[in-house]
Amino acid sequence: MTFYGGTELASVYDDALDSGFGLIASNIAEPNTMIGLIQGAASVDSDLLLQMSNGACTFAGNGDPIAGLRVMGNYIERIAAQYDIGVFLNMDHQTDLDTIQRQVELEIPSSIMIDASHEEFEENVARSKQVVEMIDDADADILVEAELGKIKGVEDEIVSENAFYTDPEQAVEFVDRTGCDLLAISVGTQHGVAKGKDLELKPDLTEEIRTALRDHGLDTPLVLHGSSGVQPDQLQEMLTHGICKVNKDTRYQYEYTRTAFDLYREETDEIVPPEGVEDHRNTFFNDVEWAPNKDRFDPRVAGRQIRDRIADVYADLAEVSGSAGRSKFS
Repeated sequence: MTFYGGTELASVYDDALDSGFGLIASNIAEPNTMIGLIQGAASVDSDLLLQMSNGACTFAGNGDPIAGLRVMGNYIERIAAQYDIGVFLNMDHQTDLDTIQRQVELEIPSSIMIDASHEEFEENVARSKQVVEMIDDADADILVEAELGKIKGVEDEIVSENAFYTDPEQAVEFVDRTGCDLLAISVGTQHGVAKGKDLELKPDLTEEIRTALRDHGLDTPLVLHGSSGVQPDQLQEMLTHGICKVNKDTRYQYEYTRTAFDLYREETDEIVPPEGVEDHRNTFFNDVEWAPNKDRFDPRVAGRQIRDRIADVYADLAEVSGSAGRSKFS
């Protein structure tokens, strides 16, 4: 593969920890977003971490998540080869161990996130450790990200808001027992087990978690999920406290649809018959006075604009996160 594996990705995270920047981990489900992201990263000389959820793989594979991973993995490889930056692929929010086993066997991902954060602490530890051992047994060049967002021992019927923040000492225990390479923490962003809770963003808690890990000899990169509403100044503060990976998904989904919407709204008269004119779409406007303009309805027109917009958005995010101008592979 011409995009890179876990060893190279780990070296990027090491640089990020040392220099206080982060990778914007960007979710994809189809080629236009992916190409736009690679173009945007290359334009600012930033390494790029792409992500695919199981749902995204299922969509790309027409119902078969493994087929979707193969297809998109090949697509990423071919497009990444056109640029002199590091491109990586993380499997986002994986919950099924059999699916993870298949992903490990394919050795396409650079990293895999096992998400057992909805489970009680001991079960979360057990499942996360199982994935680490699975990858070690296969001798695969894949990093493991795990997530911890609930305080151990809190019963469902008496859960408080504080139970949805990651506890620093528990984070130490979790990383030590699982051997995970990255830890996604809950510090006030709206995501996962914390989604829908009235939580306050807590940069100081991020620093406490970072300090607790380092005091125990664990220099573990931290991950921020649910960051779509986090403002640039807030993000930059979090990056100084050991956050090395920041997930983005919803923003790209909106930009994709908004870009296509704006185009078609502006070009309505070229695509849709005017009021009072019969719509002959079933006969495809054979021998009629009005017909749509192929130069405007060709999907490649919207596709190119979507790619350009996604590229601009990513370039801006890379500047904010500090990864711009830092590619290890250019």
